[in-house]
Amino acid sequence: MKKLFFLMGLSFALSVSAQDYDFGDVSKEELQETFNSIDSSAHACYLYKYRRTHIEYNQATGFQLITEVHDRVKIYDKEGLDFATKALRLYKDGSDEESLVGLKGYTYNLENDKITEDKLKKDGVFKTELSRYRNEKKFTMPNVKTGSIIEYKYQINSPFITKVDEFVFQHDIPVKTLVAIFETPEYFNFKVNTKGYIPISPKKSVKSGKILFTDKTRSSSVYGAQTKFSNSNINFKKNVDEFNLSDVPALKAEPYVNSIDNYRSSLNYELSFTRFPNAATKNYSTTWEDVIKTIYRSSSFGDELDKTSYFKDDIDALIGTTSDPIKRAGMIYQFVKSKIKWNGYYGYYVNDGVKKAYKDHVGNVAEINLMLTAMLNYAGVKAYPVLVSTRQNGIPLFPTREGYNYVITYVKENGQGFLLDATSQYCSANVLPYRVLNWQGRVITEHGNSQLLDLYPKELSMSSVSMMVDIDDEGMLTGVLRDFKTNHKALSYRINYNESNKDEFLEQLENKYKGIEISDFEVKNENDLSKPVIESYKFVKESQADIIGDKMYFSPLFFFKVDENPFKLNRREYPVDFGYPSETAYRININIPEGYKIEELPESGVFALPDNLGTFKYNVSGIGSKIQVLISTKINSPIISPLYYDDLKMYFSQLVEKEAEQIVLTKV
Repeated sequence: MKKLFFLMGLSFALSVSAQDYDFGDVSKEELQETFNSIDSSAHACYLYKYRRTHIEYNQATGFQLITEVHDRVKIYDKEGLDFATKALRLYKDGSDEESLVGLKGYTYNLENDKITEDKLKKDGVFKTELSRYRNEKKFTMPNVKTGSIIEYKYQINSPFITKVDEFVFQHDIPVKTLVAIFETPEYFNFKVNTKGYIPISPKKSVKSGKILFTDKTRSSSVYGAQTKFSNSNINFKKNVDEFNLSDVPALKAEPYVNSIDNYRSSLNYELSFTRFPNAATKNYSTTWEDVIKTIYRSSSFGDELDKTSYFKDDIDALIGTTSDPIKRAGMIYQFVKSKIKWNGYYGYYVNDGVKKAYKDHVGNVAEINLMLTAMLNYAGVKAYPVLVSTRQNGIPLFPTREGYNYVITYVKENGQGFLLDATSQYCSANVLPYRVLNWQGRVITEHGNSQLLDLYPKELSMSSVSMMVDIDDEGMLTGVLRDFKTNHKALSYRINYNESNKDEFLEQLENKYKGIEISDFEVKNENDLSKPVIESYKFVKESQADIIGDKMYFSPLFFFKVDENPFKLNRREYPVDFGYPSETAYRININIPEGYKIEELPESGVFALPDNLGTFKYNVSGIGSKIQVLISTKINSPIISPLYYDDLKMYFSQLVEKEAEQIVLTKV
């Protein structure tokens, strides 16, 4: 692409109006500021955020995308210190790569009524290779503390002019002043995609520019070789989008969101076409069909699905005893999970190839799951690769290859469909890693066609707790507990338990329940995926009741009760994402202490979310010296629309209130 543009023989420089904030011009008033005037809860604030992205042409390197950044950040408290570190991801492809240039930064503090400066030095800048396609440059500002202001500026030069990084207008902290500029010469046409809930509209203008093209010729004469330079001017127009915002509120995250970045107010420029003088129009804008066919035809994807020689003998021996495709699928799935270890790298393209991964018993996501797909098809099982965007990567709203970063396998046989991921030995059919549960995947069918497929599971994941306890006259609890876990709850437990130090696991469990003492701890079926995980133990827990006079008060759920509503925003504009439908059920039998009788029990109750999204059932009954507690919390949908946020907030408020109700015992 760079060479193609070089032939056009164009060079230009784009200008921009002066910035509102001069670098280094930090005031005492800014340093004395102790809180943000529009959001007193903010831990930090962008006092100024500037970005200018434009295209330049250099006769030596061709067209480049240039992005200039200047940020000034105020730190209000200790939690705001995280903003002292900035990480930048730089794309690379073969010999082409983005570069970070002109980085400089200072930390400003107010000491003895004087402004001090600490300069960012080389030992505060670090480079990491994340993958074959990404580097990371990270820098940490020096001497940052509560009250500091940090300021930095840098430039990113990119040869990838079709990859304009998203313009982000809303951040985790508020922004006092934001200036963003996108400039393009008339030869480039971009279309705009927007997302988020803050209305954004640019001030558009058309400005004149002059292109100076320098040509060099050499000639020979009796007087020797001579070099002559000639300049030619080309007038052109440049299209400018300028955004000027003030007092932009922070995007506040809450629990149960897949990726908060999906809901930030932002804008994406996608190159649609180029039209140079005396040249045909070249189209760049893509559809999902274009994206999928490009991926499928790649030697690092589609070709890998056709390779069979490296596993043929092993698979023939493995499936020789059965012709049932579902049984064959299960055998091959287990074979791949046990044979190939995941190296932790994402991607839908292979790095070293399926053959090498098979030989070395280690590979990235693509090498493992494309291998699984190829083996299944070889065995006569209909299997297809599925492109996925992980939760951290966000939702692919627009057609782009960067929208996906993962691949799994879809099996369709005998009217049944199964999603498989062989990167974890604890996954099973339709029980995918939590990182993969992100809206929809794109199944690549024959000849590179595709269709969308829901990634969220339909079947409930259960945690069913049975407990028998005795409470003594001092409020000490002793008992035995058994917890059955299925599907995704079992998957999560198996990963945490099997991949941890057992002493540390037990210590974390005791800390989770605030000092419970556990003995006779046992786990069953930790590796048998066909059965629920069963966790059981004996326990002792002090101070589980309040004793006032001749009465005893305690919660029937003891240390399991929910103390806080996770939903606190007045309004939530993005969905609540639980990941999978689930139910947590408790069956608790309580023996009260000798010399006491039941005076009062909480009333039983049932309340539900609208449209069968969830239910809470609460029942406490007692007779003589025994009390039985039956409580169930069920969420039937993995995704709940923000339209139901008030209902969901009320649901959890009622749940917390109900679980706080107490059993009252009185001395006989």
